[in-house]
Amino acid sequence: MIQEPDDAEATRRPASPAESRAASRIWWDGHADEYQADHGGFLGDAGFIWGPEGLSEDEAGLLGDVKDRSVLEIGAGAAQCSRWLAERGARPVALDLSHRQLQHALRLGSSFPLVEADAGALPFPSDTFDLGFSAYGALPFVADPAAVLAEIHRVLRPGARFVFSVTHPIRWAFPDEPGPEGLSVAASYFDRTPYVEVDDAGRAVYVEHHRTVGDRVRDVVTAGFRLVDLVEPEWPQWNSAEWGGWSPLRGSLIPGTAIFVCEVA
Repeated sequence: MIQEPDDAEATRRPASPAESRAASRIWWDGHADEYQADHGGFLGDAGFIWGPEGLSEDEAGLLGDVKDRSVLEIGAGAAQCSRWLAERGARPVALDLSHRQLQHALRLGSSFPLVEADAGALPFPSDTFDLGFSAYGALPFVADPAAVLAEIHRVLRPGARFVFSVTHPIRWAFPDEPGPEGLSVAASYFDRTPYVEVDDAGRAVYVEHHRTVGDRVRDVVTAGFRLVDLVEPEWPQWNSAEWGGWSPLRGSLIPGTAIFVCEVA
């Protein structure tokens, strides 16, 4: 398992699809243990949470009826969401780029397939799945999200729904801080230069890509989907947790998550 160095330096610069993919594997293999230790309790062993606000699929119902449906989870991590689906009679397949994240899925127990693969090259035939989703998985970290969405579209059956959540694009204009310092605009919303962390050798060890709301909509449509809804969860009063730059303070004022509800056109 490759460990990301503690002294990684943050910068803004271009990052190719190959570099972004390699950085994601480095980061998530190196931080899976910490991530699951810090957030596993919030996510639950078999919970379906769309983002740091705590909106659950039980409450949102964005996938619709899942019983007897074949469902692909992209960027599954420890497959908490797929485990939730299996308990409700679905037939999930949990896919992630990170070997270490999938080891946590094995630790929690899995009655469904776990697949280590790149979201941009899905190892499934066309028209395989009835539903697909991604809760903060893959799409924020890929250099060509339209190509990934097209690949997801390929493996979904006609009329299938695909739902994905990402950091709300407006957050890129603000510092990633949970306190008052995170409430003042510090950068251009329209600057799409990726956020990159590099090690001493200049190797990218974390890459995240910014897309505006309009970019995300165009990516969805270009891939062959129809946009059904765009959900911006409000921060609930019960949630007192801070998660990186997410917090009750910021969540009460600006959106933190955007959920795109799409269907195969």
